[in-house]
Amino acid sequence: VQLQASGGGSVHAGGSLRLSCAASGFSLNDYGVGWFRQVPGSVREAVSCISSDGVDTYFGDSMKGRFTISRDNAKNLVYLQMDNLKPEDTAEYYCARSLCGKQVGPHGMDIWGKGTQVTVSS
Repeated sequence: VQLQASGGGSVHAGGSLRLSCAASGFSLNDYGVGWFRQVPGSVREAVSCISSDGVDTYFGDSMKGRFTISRDNAKNLVYLQMDNLKPEDTAEYYCARSLCGKQVGPHGMDIWGKGTQVTVSS
C-alpha cells in the first residue's frame, strides 16, 4: 500500500507542470488525496486536496487561481496542475491519502508518498 508522486521537473517562471499521484495496493477512488510541499529547513505546507468524490477541493492561498486538482478514478490517479509557476513554488511535492475539507484542507493523512522535486527558475 503506497503512493507515488511524479511529474516534477525544472521550469522557468510562468511555466506549467502537472504532478500525478499514483496509488498501488489500494483504490484511490475511496479516498481523498492531499498535496503538500516542503523546502529543506521549512515546515511542510498544504498545497491542495480533493475529496474522494471530487466535490470538495482546497487550495492554499498562494496557489488559488494557479493550481487545479482533479482525479481520474479509472486510472487510480490524482493530478495537480500547476500553472504560472513562481520561483517560490520550488519545493519537494508530496501526495498523501487524506480527508479533504473545503475550509480546513487536507487532514487525517495516513499514507504518504515519496516526493517529486519542482524547481522554478526566474
